[in-house]
Parts: sequence; structure tokens; C-alpha cells
Amino acid sequence: MTSTPTGTAPDAAAQRDERVRAVVDALVPTLVPELLALRRDVHAHPELGHHEHRTTHLLAQRLEAAGLAPQLLPGTGLVADVGDPDAAPVVLRADIDALPVSETTGLPFASTTPGTAHACGHDLHTVVVLGAALVLVEAERRGLLPGRVRLLFQPAEEVTPGGAVEVLATGVLEGVQRFYAVHCDPRLDVGRVGLRHGPITSASDHVLVRLRGRGGHTSRPHLTGDLVFALGQVITALPAVLSRRLDPRTGVNLTWGRVEAGGAPNAIPVEGCVEGTLRVLDVAAWKEAGQLLEEVVASVAAPYDVEAVVEVTPSVPPVDNDEGSVAVLQHAARLVLPEGAEARTEQSLGGEDFGWYLQDGAPGALARLGTRTPGGRTYDLHQGDFVADEAAVEVGVRLLAAVALLGDGAADGPGRPGEAQTGQSGQPG
Repeated sequence: MTSTPTGTAPDAAAQRDERVRAVVDALVPTLVPELLALRRDVHAHPELGHHEHRTTHLLAQRLEAAGLAPQLLPGTGLVADVGDPDAAPVVLRADIDALPVSETTGLPFASTTPGTAHACGHDLHTVVVLGAALVLVEAERRGLLPGRVRLLFQPAEEVTPGGAVEVLATGVLEGVQRFYAVHCDPRLDVGRVGLRHGPITSASDHVLVRLRGRGGHTSRPHLTGDLVFALGQVITALPAVLSRRLDPRTGVNLTWGRVEAGGAPNAIPVEGCVEGTLRVLDVAAWKEAGQLLEEVVASVAAPYDVEAVVEVTPSVPPVDNDEGSVAVLQHAARLVLPEGAEARTEQSLGGEDFGWYLQDGAPGALARLGTRTPGGRTYDLHQGDFVADEAAVEVGVRLLAAVALLGDGAADGPGRPGEAQTGQSGQPG
């Protein structure tokens, strides 16, 4: 049974819900064959961030054919509006770029571009938002679309600090009411949608620590700064100190991926570095962590007579799902998907640049879209063998189309799904 949004007369809410269900049930199945063909086309022709020219052109053509007027973003990507031009828009966002990964799936529509593949499911995200757009165009013709929806096909999600930053700089998202997106989850069965209010993904920052000393002979470490030993202390002490200085409930995690120093076993080098990623689930702790890193590195390196420089490059903030926006997603899932489709998803330490859209006060939410064939293999994201069950396309279109058709008033509705539900855990983004 679907909850009635606060402030909406029960009869009016029930009638609205029935209209939404009827439109989605009538239109989405008719679009699925075209959307699957488009998905396979995009999948076979993946393009890296800032180079999504073919994908952008393909989307612009289809939106124009549907009667919309897409606005190209600088370089690649586009936005298009449907609905009341005087209303504050609700945004449905898709990321359109691929990864520098070689595909090994053997699919008939596998990547034809060497070293590039849609190994994170952005091809599905793209056609899900396109499909929702086509539903909304027809709904508007029937007078059933409340307000305005802005369709955002964003480039360069996989590029640091993320194409979202560049999209925001264009000003095309000023005055937005809410943001919604889906992300493929290969640990969740197709047909299911993972929801959570609060942080659902993590901040992911690049950390580089450089040490510099006078250098010297390994037989006389007391006459110089023992740079390699100091570097070892930074490597071990920094993650440990962060876990004590920041609230452990914030999910802080610093993991090193590269260390470099010296070239001879009997020479203490002049320079060395270590770099890795800092991931934090809490927005406030994320903002505090950068300054804390500099303080801790300086104190750890000081006894060894070496200079330390810390560079922290913000990549993405946490995606902090707004409770009201998650309520709309749950309401939509219960309305147009089979019973029990929604599941409570766990927090992930993966990064997703959708988080940038939620930093300036506009609420929104990202949902996990199940892509695992029931009983089938559990794939991992960012791997060349990643395969998504294409039935997820219809699920995603149904969900986002219903979200837009419900309107922003539904954000006061069904309560706190992140706490009320149980289900399978999510997959990092």
C-alpha cells in the first residue's frame, strides 16, 4: 500500500498515483526495444571523459526527434528541459563517459575501441535517463507532467575532480529543486533498487606526500636526514593518527597505492614520495581531514630532519542523500516496480561526482540499480569482464520516470526508507 504524501488530499494523491502508474505501464514497455538497441550502440562505442562527442551527438539527435531542444555543454554532454518553463526544475542526471579499461566480456556488442569500455555501467545510466525523457515528453503532451524536468547527460564522471564541477560552473543548474540519479550495482539482483538516506558513497581525495632531505650514505644516517625511514613512518603513522583524530563513525580510510624513493641500496635519497586515496563518508569530517593531514605529516617528519609537503586534491565529496528525495524514490519504486523491489543499501567507500551537485543546498538522492542476473555471477565494477543484465534498463526508466511524474510534493511522503528497509548490500561506485 502506498503512503499518502503530507499536505495532499488522500483522494488527490491516490488519483495522481494511479495516473503515474498508468502512464509508466503504458509507455515504458514500448520504448524498451529502442533503448536496448541504443544501449548496445553506446556500449560498442565507448568514449573517455571529455571525448564523448559521438555519444553526445546520438543523444542530441534522439531528443530533438522527440521534440526537445537540447543545449550542448562546453566540449561534450548536454541538458534538455521538458515541462513548464517557469517552474524550478528537477534534474535527472546520467553520466556518459567510459573507462580506460579493455573489455573482455565477449559480448556481440562489446567495445570496438581498444583500451576503452563501459565497465561501470554508464551506458545503462545514459539510456535510463533518455528513456525517462521520452516518457516525460509523452506525459507532458497528455497534461500529466507536474513542473519541469531537466535532463542532464554529464561528461567525465570518471575524471578527477569530476565533470560535475565543470557542469556546475556553466550555470545551467542554477535554481534546481532536486537531483536524482541511478548507479549500477552488480551485487544487487536486477529488478531491485538500493536506497539509503544520508551518505551513500564516500569522499575520495588524492593524497601526495613529498619528503626532501640532504641525502647521504647509508653508513652514516646520523649525519643526514634518513628520508626512507621517515617516509616509512609517514606511511604507517598517518592512517593510524587519522583513525584517532577523526570520529571512526565517519568511515575515514587512507590507503596508499604508490611509494617511491631512491635508486641504490647504499645511498639515502634526497627525495621520496608516497601517494594514495583518502576516503571519508561524512561531509564535515571530509572538510576537516585535509588540514589535519598537513599537521600530522609535519609532526611525524620533524624528528628526522626532512622537509615535508602535502598535496590533497579533492576528487569528489560524499553523496549525502536527502531524506525527502529518498522518500520519493521509495514511493516511485512501490508504485511502478514489483512488490519488494526496494532494498536498504549499505554505505560505500566508492566515489561518485554526483556528490558535487548536493553541496550547495539543493537536495537529491542517488539510487543503486541492480544489474545482477538472479542466480548468476556477481561481477565487479571497473573490471573488463563486467556484464549488466539489460533488464535493469526498464527498471531504471520506470523508477526515474515515476519520480519526475510524482512531482516535488511527494518528497514529504513515505517516511525514512533508509531505516525501514532491509535487503542486499550495495556495491561501491
